[in-house]
Amino acid sequence: MEFEEKLKEYIKRIENLKKVISTEEATKTSLIMPFFQLLGYDIFNPHEFTPEYTADVGIKKGEKVDYAINLDGQVAILIEAKSINEKLEKHDSQLFRYFGTTTAKLAILTNGIIYKFYTDLEETNKMDAIPFLEINLETAKDNDIMELKKFCKEQFDITSIISSASNLKYANQIEKILLEEFTNPSDEFIKLILNKGIYDGVKTQNVIDKYKPILKKSITHYINELVNKRLQSALNNSNSENSEELATTVDTEESIITTTEELESYYIVKSILAEFVKPDTIYYKDTYSYFGILYENKVTKWLCRVYLKESVKYIIVPDADKKEVRYEIDNIADIYKYKDKITERLLTFM
Repeated sequence: MEFEEKLKEYIKRIENLKKVISTEEATKTSLIMPFFQLLGYDIFNPHEFTPEYTADVGIKKGEKVDYAINLDGQVAILIEAKSINEKLEKHDSQLFRYFGTTTAKLAILTNGIIYKFYTDLEETNKMDAIPFLEINLETAKDNDIMELKKFCKEQFDITSIISSASNLKYANQIEKILLEEFTNPSDEFIKLILNKGIYDGVKTQNVIDKYKPILKKSITHYINELVNKRLQSALNNSNSENSEELATTVDTEESIITTTEELESYYIVKSILAEFVKPDTIYYKDTYSYFGILYENKVTKWLCRVYLKESVKYIIVPDADKKEVRYEIDNIADIYKYKDKITERLLTFM
């Protein structure tokens, strides 16, 4: 079985186990150790996969990191493990202390689902504050799997990993900044655009506030145009019977802005269906007329449509006969009242 297939099977295992795992030790034995075994390491050989590895820090003796992977007689990777229920934001300080005391050039912080990978790009032998790679196994994409494959024992090449780490780290940071700016442009970003010959006067707060919705509309319109071109290209080159699905219309006549309320409705439906399907199989599609929630990102598998106007709010869920039934709601939380209806709709596709 190929690595990709093994990883996907392992991810399914996470779904089955995470509800009953509550401690750090259970996380280690049920998720973290099997993950590194999947990568090809002999987790039962303490010469290769050392638990409770001692990493003396300055005058502090006996400091231990959860695991150390040893390759060619040297420590190659340090691993700090946390409980599946813990967030990882404030736990990298331990790895930071250990990093400079060993020969390891890589460090991993994980809670069994999220894996953060660190090295020393900024200053030699000093672990970077920001990981060069972060992967959530439950939402891992193909490119994430390709990056994880580099850490398999049989093809582990520290030089290759570190040489690509810089591009990964800064590309990820840039993507996050762009996403934030495109979603909610900062004053600085608006000024940058206005300085490109759009507005020559003083950029007062009133001017910035005036141009902010215009910029958001322009960004959305531009992205929609790109998507339309990609869809059209796919249609022209595809002989698939399902090519009609690619023809999903993208509204470019007017800007479509996804509201906070609409996103809340999406996450509510996601939570309702989490016990039946993986969360990453539930998608949304915003249109000018309604906010649609889809299964497997297919327009032919739409679960419900949410209509949120100032004067009226309701959702539409098809019944067993595929008849569209309208349910009035006073607020977003009312969607929970129709859990059975939404679940029944999902089950028609399974």
